[in-house]
Amino acid sequence: MTSLSAFMDLDHAAVSRFLLVFLPIFVAVDIPGVLPTYYALTQSLAVADKRRVARQSVLTAFSVTVAFILLGQGTFAILGVQVEDFMIAGGALLLVFAIGDLLRDGARSSSPKSAATLGVVPLGTPIIAGPATLTTSLMLMGTYGFWPVFGALAANLVLAWLVVRHADRIIRLIGVNGATALGKVFYLLLAAIAVSMIRKGVMGLLASREAAFVRHAR
Repeated sequence: MTSLSAFMDLDHAAVSRFLLVFLPIFVAVDIPGVLPTYYALTQSLAVADKRRVARQSVLTAFSVTVAFILLGQGTFAILGVQVEDFMIAGGALLLVFAIGDLLRDGARSSSPKSAATLGVVPLGTPIIAGPATLTTSLMLMGTYGFWPVFGALAANLVLAWLVVRHADRIIRLIGVNGATALGKVFYLLLAAIAVSMIRKGVMGLLASREAAFVRHAR
C-alpha cells in the first residue's frame, strides 16, 4: 500500500511537471492563432498539397526550435548569461510579442508562397516556431532541462499537426473570426506568462545577490 501511494505521488508529480512545461509552450505556439493564417494560405491548394504542407510546417517548427534551444544553451554558457537574465529579457520580449498580437487585426500577414516551400516559410517558421515559441522553449529548458521541453514541444506540435491537418473542418465549425478571437485569448495568457517570467527572473537575481552578500559578509 505504501509503495502504491509513493508511485501515485511520483506519477502525480511527473504529470504536474510535464504540464508546467507543456502549457507555456501550448500558449506560445498559439494554435488557434495559427489556424486563420494557415487556412488563408492553403485554401486554394489541393487536399494532398495541404496535407504535405501541414506535415512540412510541423517538422520545420520542431527542427528549428530544438536547434535553437541546443545552440542557445551553449551560447549562454560561453557568454556567462544566467537563466534569470534570460527570463527577464525573454519575458520582456514575450510581453512585446503578446501585446503586438493582441492589438493586431486579422490573421498574421504573409505574402503568397509556393506550395513547395509554404510549410517551411512562413508556416513552419516564423508562424509556428516564432519568437514566442523559441523564447519560451529556451527559458523552460533552463528551468526544467532538455528532455521535458523536448517531450512537451513534440506533444504540442503533434497537436498543431492535427489541428492544421483538419483546418477546413475546424474553420467550418468555429469560423475564421472565432479562431482569431480564440487566438487573442491565448496571447492574453502569453502576456501573463511573460510578466510571471520577468517577476521570477528579478526575484531570482535578487535572491542570488542577497546570498552573495551574506557570503561576503561572513
